[in-house]
Amino acid sequence: MPETGRTLTPPPADRAADTARAADTDLALLTLRLGDDALVLGQRLCQWITRAPTIEEDLALSNIALDLVGHARALLARSGQLDGTGRSEDDLAFGRTDRAFRNALLTELPNGDFAVTVARQLAYTHYAVLLQQALADGTDRELAAFGARAAKETAFHRRHADLWTVRLGLGTEESTRRMRAGLDLVWPYTAELFDEDDLTDRLVAAGVLPPLAALRTAWQASVAAVLDRAGLTVPAPTWQGRGGRQGLHTEAFGPLIAEMQSVHRQFPGGNW
Repeated sequence: MPETGRTLTPPPADRAADTARAADTDLALLTLRLGDDALVLGQRLCQWITRAPTIEEDLALSNIALDLVGHARALLARSGQLDGTGRSEDDLAFGRTDRAFRNALLTELPNGDFAVTVARQLAYTHYAVLLQQALADGTDRELAAFGARAAKETAFHRRHADLWTVRLGLGTEESTRRMRAGLDLVWPYTAELFDEDDLTDRLVAAGVLPPLAALRTAWQASVAAVLDRAGLTVPAPTWQGRGGRQGLHTEAFGPLIAEMQSVHRQFPGGNW
């Protein structure tokens, strides 16, 4: 008869396997979040094609969108490998409902006028470069390789946003007004980029992510320097938009995803 009152301890091999599975689950969730950020923002920027203020900007924004979709493809493919479902990047992009997406709300905001898009790009690209550089120094080798590669591309996106922020801020009275309005519109949604939760705490402890408070401090200094050059000030929003990381999105998100998934849903499993 077995003794009572004793706790059975799993063998070391089982504990190691459980730890590895938990780490994979965390990485799957992180890459899903970051992949969704890139995919959704890339989809938004695609909407500028044939609508940008100049042909040069039409090309610039479409190329930035293409880079973002490439980032999304790499991240979502990794997420599907790690979560045990075997889903491909296409499965994750085109087979989920809107509530299953984990992008930050900033990335799904409607384009608005050109100044709104520039303001959103300013906020996102400065965050993304800092994050990707930190991932490159992190403990996960595949994310480190992705971060090193992506940071070089995103640095060009950041430069594009910086140049337009300064150009609009120091331009005409109308361009300055629009740039200020764009900043005021998007800034309440920037806080979510740096939100901490149990997942980020574990990834910081594992050396995959940098401390998000430090990342936010670096981001604030980086964007403030650009705004100062543009004769603009950092907005001080009285509220903060959150929910995207939990699958709670703005009313503009559903139509965006419906458009993105329309062909896949009309011809599921189609070969082209």
